[in-house]
Amino acid sequence: MRQYDLYGIGAALLDTEIEVSDKDLSALGVEKGIMTLVDDAKQQQLVGELQDHLVTAKRACGGSGANTVIAASYFGLDTFYSCKVAADDNGDFYRKNLSAAGVDYPTSLQEADGGTTGKCLVLITPDAERSMNTYLGISEQLSVAELDSEALASSRWAYIEGYLVSSATGRKAAITLREQAQKAGVKTALSLSDPAMVQFFGEGLREMIGGGVDMLFCNRDEALGFTGTNSLDAAAEALRDYCHSFAITLGAEGALLWDGDQVYRVASPEVHALDTNGAGDMFAGAFLYGVNRDMGFAEAGELACRAAAQVVSQYGPRLQAEQHSELLAAVI
Repeated sequence: MRQYDLYGIGAALLDTEIEVSDKDLSALGVEKGIMTLVDDAKQQQLVGELQDHLVTAKRACGGSGANTVIAASYFGLDTFYSCKVAADDNGDFYRKNLSAAGVDYPTSLQEADGGTTGKCLVLITPDAERSMNTYLGISEQLSVAELDSEALASSRWAYIEGYLVSSATGRKAAITLREQAQKAGVKTALSLSDPAMVQFFGEGLREMIGGGVDMLFCNRDEALGFTGTNSLDAAAEALRDYCHSFAITLGAEGALLWDGDQVYRVASPEVHALDTNGAGDMFAGAFLYGVNRDMGFAEAGELACRAAAQVVSQYGPRLQAEQHSELLAAVI
């Protein structure tokens, strides 16, 4: 009997969202639509220059992998998350926020080190695009020491955040987790996370994938960049060399899914998009809930598209707990 449905690993980041214009992005020298790693001084500079802008999201524990695992937990899965925080106020808040969402974590997270818990400044433009400036802080030191092999071996699925590829120790931890999961008969899933990760760390992502994962999550741009193709059909064909199944998210167009045998095209509900931050994370969390609860790919994809559409129609990368049960009621 498995103790956990989903074991995740990723960076621990405290998110702050600020509404800006495209002109602001240009003036700040921020590249639109991707995640850029910055140092603490640069992030503080950006925050200082944006003091007069509206902060639209409350402080919450985040990071791509955490958003996915918390979504899965709110949908009803038993979850576990490996990450690294510092012995500071943000680290204390992060642990409490994880626990409040029903997510277990390694005892090592209680033994925080000195340093600074990671932070992510998310700039939202009127077209709902998110541009992220991330100071990893102590998350850059995430390593195999943060893994809990016992919890992993007792899980049904393991989920790896692709952003870990930018850290040498994080990449090694992700590879180790995948190898341990496969040895224990735990299914593996990985997200390519961001076009910039694909562009600058493609070989590292291939190392993390190894001989192949059970499920690969990516968006259209990541799929094209990772496979070096110029059409969705060509990318979908090439991705089969890296996984046993995949989900390519297509924004307002829904998603393209492959279950290892059959291809499905799932539509997305029409919504007014305010903020695309967290859409892919929510899609993965909802989809992993679905396959854990024996939904078919089309049904899990419908739930995931509905959940992602709900996220982009409001500010912030996650939904309130009660919204998850409402989404389930709409598809079951």
